[in-house]
Amino acid sequence: MKHTSIKIISLLFLVFFTASCEQEMPEAALEVAEGGGTLRNYTAYTIDAADPGGSNVYGRIVFWKGTLNRTLVQVSLYNTIEGQQHPALILEGASGVGTTTLLTLDTVSGDTGELNDNKFYVISDTSFYDGLLDLDAHINIYLSETDNTVVASGNIGANADPVESN
Repeated sequence: MKHTSIKIISLLFLVFFTASCEQEMPEAALEVAEGGGTLRNYTAYTIDAADPGGSNVYGRIVFWKGTLNRTLVQVSLYNTIEGQQHPALILEGASGVGTTTLLTLDTVSGDTGELNDNKFYVISDTSFYDGLLDLDAHINIYLSETDNTVVASGNIGANADPVESN
């Protein structure tokens, strides 16, 4: 009986050991699904310093045509003030003229010069990107959430030629 138990235990051990050796780790799938994560159409505008003698904050605003015809907005600034949150607003009319707010974007982190919460601000209006070139607007970047001094501004849409687009 003892000899039979040892044979059964040995056989079970051999079966489990062999079965576990036959399993292979699958390779990671690193390719992206067709059209997934790809942004191809964009229009970029310059954001110029509003106080060249001061902080000299400048950069670009890029509008990307995203999936589902949503517009993604990316802001990249240089010379932002560390520790500050710089509000970014798109206002009606040309720079220095219009005061009606069309869009309140996320704040720009003074530490990174980019939008604070996400890389992109999402505009869910599916016709926004297609009407961008006719939009009578500009962007203002403010010193802080408590100081509405404009540190950078740039015309967009009908008020400026894009510096780059495809």
